[in-house]
Amino acid sequence: MTPSEAPEGRRRPSRAVFVLCAAFVAVLAAATAAFVAVGSSSTSPPSHRLSAARQNTATSAAASTPPGTPTTAPAADSTTTTSVPPSPGPAGPGFVPGRVTAIGDSVMLDYQDPLEAAIPGIDVDATVSRQWSEGEVLLQNLKAEGQLGADIIVGLGTNGPITDTDFDNMMAILGGASRVVFVNVHVDRPWQDSNNAVIASGVARYHNAVVADWATLAAQNPQWFGADGTHLAIDGPGAAALAALVTSTLTNG
Repeated sequence: MTPSEAPEGRRRPSRAVFVLCAAFVAVLAAATAAFVAVGSSSTSPPSHRLSAARQNTATSAAASTPPGTPTTAPAADSTTTTSVPPSPGPAGPGFVPGRVTAIGDSVMLDYQDPLEAAIPGIDVDATVSRQWSEGEVLLQNLKAEGQLGADIIVGLGTNGPITDTDFDNMMAILGGASRVVFVNVHVDRPWQDSNNAVIASGVARYHNAVVADWATLAAQNPQWFGADGTHLAIDGPGAAALAALVTSTLTNG
């Protein structure tokens, strides 16, 4: 039996049918490749992620900061770097000349990035809920290990009251430093004003200590803060302004 005489149920498909099937398979393959490419790009991890604590702070603060709100202090340019001038005198034992050490609590976490951009090589150690006494222990350990910079930034006092004795205890550790910048506090707690008074009177007693007056600048710019009135949007205008204030105080102190 010749092909032309085959029964209807066994008749070979026409050439047009083969062409149509090939086209369908090509379209299906292209669609599948596109779907895989899109899925891969959407699940690729970002190049940078904030820690959970900092991300929660940023979300809270950003939600309460109206966009385009003017400030009374210019925000620091993240591309601007600052060279700390030579120390006014030789640092004592346990302090490393030319190195800057910053210790702080969760507020310092908010402005850590612009501070590191402004002062290349700075060593920043900031953590949530750090107490003043914990800062003393950290500084003492760094000094004993020969890792404490001759220029020091202290951003503590947010999480509880401090006394003149607390200040003197810290300065007993930092007496040989070239500069010590104490950042006063803006916090919606009963100890805000008393802590700032302790810091103000303390720096007046020590020749190598100076205050970065964050409390005054912060009070003039409530739009910088999140719902708790204490924390800033990470890398936002308030964080940039605080980093610029601390850097200026350090370099001009």
